[in-house]
Amino acid sequence: MPIPGTPSRAELVDHLVKTRIAGDVATPRENNLNHYRRLANGERNFWLGLELGDRWNDEQDVLAVMAERVGVNDDPAFRYGQDTIDPELTVDALERMAGRLRKAAEGGQRVLLATGHPGGLLDVHHATAVALRAAGCEVVVIPEGLQTEEGYVRQFADIAVLEHGASLWHTHSGEPMHQILTALERAGRPLPDLVVADHGWAGRAAQHGIDSVGYADCNDPALFLAESEGTLQVAVPLDDHVVSPRYYDPMTAYLLSEAGLTGQGDREDQGDQRDREDQEA
Repeated sequence: MPIPGTPSRAELVDHLVKTRIAGDVATPRENNLNHYRRLANGERNFWLGLELGDRWNDEQDVLAVMAERVGVNDDPAFRYGQDTIDPELTVDALERMAGRLRKAAEGGQRVLLATGHPGGLLDVHHATAVALRAAGCEVVVIPEGLQTEEGYVRQFADIAVLEHGASLWHTHSGEPMHQILTALERAGRPLPDLVVADHGWAGRAAQHGIDSVGYADCNDPALFLAESEGTLQVAVPLDDHVVSPRYYDPMTAYLLSEAGLTGQGDREDQGDQRDREDQEA
């Protein structure tokens, strides 16, 4: 469902609903509540790299935050069926994220981008990295030779990912980000000023005290809890793996436009083309 150019807010809201990035999403209510309960019960895989202690040990408190920040049904008696993400809340959060990206660009800050959901969000992060670099930011290059129990921590197209068995790996773990930050400190290199990520990559960076923004699904409550506490700066609610990664393109265009970064990637590509032409001449 391509939208030529950058959509208006109303066009983006309509697109999010039509593609089920928001609105009536694929994640069922019973899965959402199962994850909220398991987070409240202290299962660390659902903490996404954060340290939540015993502050969120009541499933109903988690549900209340998710209703407020994501738009899931707030009725605790609603246990099965279709759940929702409010597209207006998605766009509100994109606009907050855009404000932090604008600050990074204006300050020429060091930015690290990472994803635990490469099948859905890799291109979103890559387009953001290209635009930020073109605006004068330093995209942090991660140290070599890092690994976790799940696999190797790599960087492809400027984005830190987990590689397992020669494939990019879906992970909720915060350990890959922990490995990166520890290695940077050990090498005496500066930490990022901003992390743009999702899943445990965003959560662990925020827990480390780094300004972090990220994307999260309605069955991954930890980042929204962290945002409510002020640990994470922005959590954008969306279905993080819809039918086609291209469905996220209008959302990315809107984000970069709101951040004042529209056209930055095009200018960088044009500069690369001119460099190649000069070399050939």
